[in-house]
Amino acid sequence: MSTYQTLLYYCYSPIENAEQFAADHLDFCRSLNLVGRIIVADEGLNGTVSGTVEACKAYMEAVHADTRFTKTEFKIDNVDELSFIKMHCRYKPEIVHSGLRDPKLIDPNKQTGIHLEPKEFMEMIDSDDVVVLDVRSNYEHSVGKFKNAVTLDIENFREFPEKVKELEQYKNKKILTYCTGGIKCEKASALLIKEGFEDVYQLHGGIIKYGKEAGGKDFEGKCYVFDNRVTVDVNTVNPVVISTCKNCGKVTPKMINCANALCNEHFTQCDECGWEMEGCCSDACKQQPDKREYDGTGYYVKIPQPVNYDKISKRKHKNFPPKISTTI
Repeated sequence: MSTYQTLLYYCYSPIENAEQFAADHLDFCRSLNLVGRIIVADEGLNGTVSGTVEACKAYMEAVHADTRFTKTEFKIDNVDELSFIKMHCRYKPEIVHSGLRDPKLIDPNKQTGIHLEPKEFMEMIDSDDVVVLDVRSNYEHSVGKFKNAVTLDIENFREFPEKVKELEQYKNKKILTYCTGGIKCEKASALLIKEGFEDVYQLHGGIIKYGKEAGGKDFEGKCYVFDNRVTVDVNTVNPVVISTCKNCGKVTPKMINCANALCNEHFTQCDECGWEMEGCCSDACKQQPDKREYDGTGYYVKIPQPVNYDKISKRKHKNFPPKISTTI
């Protein structure tokens, strides 16, 4: 059995005094020796954390013990080493940046596409009246996507609302949206319904859950994840590699960040070009004198930003998490 686990989760649930909650939650995660990245907003939580099996168990129990987050679903991966180096928990306007902040217009707690369990999704994707829609960014679907999926040319999910007009041709079809863990689909499917799409669905739990419960059938390539694993395998039924090295064109599943921090482009690069280019996407980036040292992984730890306590509300807030008797 693996020593560590990595948890992927989100929950749309209003949080009062969310800035203070973020600071308190960071302290709690550190008390469990967890590492990871959590976004806290007035609308809820979005996180990936990694730690010992015992620490992850204690964390899940604490989240579920809070009545605001009892419905949170955790996708659990057993891993041989921690998936992060540091622990970050920050307050932001949204738990996934979409630009759709007005709950009067888009509220995942009130209306979204019909949730399909992985096996239901698998049974529908080959139907003639279905369009499978990837709502992720270019660098994500370039390394892996569902067979015949419609992809959008977007660098960030906040561009998705501008692309909806390009989907008008599919209004008479069933739209099946998917993303990594399900969080983007909550707002993407809600927006599609608001824009007049009548038959909208979403893959419950995203690609990660689909891999665990349906074997990942017909997901081509790897799934991009937002930790130092960078990508993970999904398909154990009919796997293929679809991505190619940006520099030489060789088929490769390896995705990295450009060693030039001023560029930091996500791109696929084979090992040979990685060492030759020193982890850079171009000769111009390779010549950058302050580029980061390439160690073969192409993953670089961000410098943590301090919590701005001056911005934190002074109002009383509910204690979270509850005290836990589990000894870590």
